[in-house]
Amino acid sequence: MRKFLISIIAVTLLSGCSEFPGVYKIDIPQGNIISQDMVDELKPGMSYSQVRYVLGTPLVVDTFNGERWDYIYTFKKGGETRTQEQLSVFFTDGKLTSFSGDYKPSDTPAE
Repeated sequence: MRKFLISIIAVTLLSGCSEFPGVYKIDIPQGNIISQDMVDELKPGMSYSQVRYVLGTPLVVDTFNGERWDYIYTFKKGGETRTQEQLSVFFTDGKLTSFSGDYKPSDTPAE
């Protein structure tokens, strides 16, 4: 009887370490959510505060070059691979000059 009880306890404890199908895994979003509409609002010559108003506070400001801001967004849907989107914004003398990354300006003008 004692061996049977120990076996049941061991199986119960070890079963918590394995992955069962259907177990809920949470989604993990991190960083700045950037949409194409937000990118379409960016115009050359915008100030720091105008860009911050459109995109929000950057996740990373380059320590050695304050004229570059990086917006990074990662998303890991429960149990799947992680996806990442990135946008770098560049300034010259406090004015927006360009941006690069996973977003491009749309061909249609914003209304």
